[in-house]
Amino acid sequence: MSTHRPVVLSFSGHDPSGGAGIQADIETLVSHQCHSTSVITALTEQDTRNVKKLIPQSSESIISQAKTILDDLPVNAFKIGLIGHHETAVAIYAILKQYPDIPVILDPVLAAGGGADLSNERLISTIVDLLLPCTTVVTPNSEEARKLVGVDDLEECGLDLLDKGCEYVLITGTHETTPAVSNQLFYDNRCWETYTWDRLPNSFHGSGCTLATSIAALIAHGLDPIQAVMEAQEYAWNSLNSAYQPGKGQFIPNRFFWMGDDS
Repeated sequence: MSTHRPVVLSFSGHDPSGGAGIQADIETLVSHQCHSTSVITALTEQDTRNVKKLIPQSSESIISQAKTILDDLPVNAFKIGLIGHHETAVAIYAILKQYPDIPVILDPVLAAGGGADLSNERLISTIVDLLLPCTTVVTPNSEEARKLVGVDDLEECGLDLLDKGCEYVLITGTHETTPAVSNQLFYDNRCWETYTWDRLPNSFHGSGCTLATSIAALIAHGLDPIQAVMEAQEYAWNSLNSAYQPGKGQFIPNRFFWMGDDS
């Protein structure tokens, strides 16, 4: 087995319940044989049902931690999850603009799986103005895409997000009411491909983190974004299909499903 493990730096929140955020990123990156590095953007008080409190970390700390990592390790991809505050978005941008050649995968976490709002108009504007132009792949669900753009039509959302500077846009359809889940990939000024997946019966905590981090891991391994998007969806769907319910709320993706029954 090769000892080479690509390095992914994840900016995301801390989830004490272990289902989403940095914990989800670490599990996904380990599953993809990547080396996981992380900067905590926010502490949270949450369980498998919902987020109760968000405590953003200081911009100075975020920048300092990221610079320390980048001075030491050869980071192959950035993954951005929960941001939580517009000043945090500005801090992340300060790092990204210094490393324009490192791919950026952005999961715009604007609300918790349980429904708690994790954003406001100022944060959304900062994401759109500063982070989207730096982004290689952005992975909003349909509700997040509408919030970022301000229109209802998802194809219009996808094309507009491309216009805002993203190279690739993957809008996921789990929040829609369609019998199957349709995920739309936008690239090169058009809807490049639509992927259809069987809709699973449960509600999940950390599914978006799993998908976006899988994309980041696969790109870090050298896959082109289109191939990474395709393979990451399969990984995420299998993680959800074998999910488990450790608490009283949502199911947690089994990111080590490939290990078998004992995973």
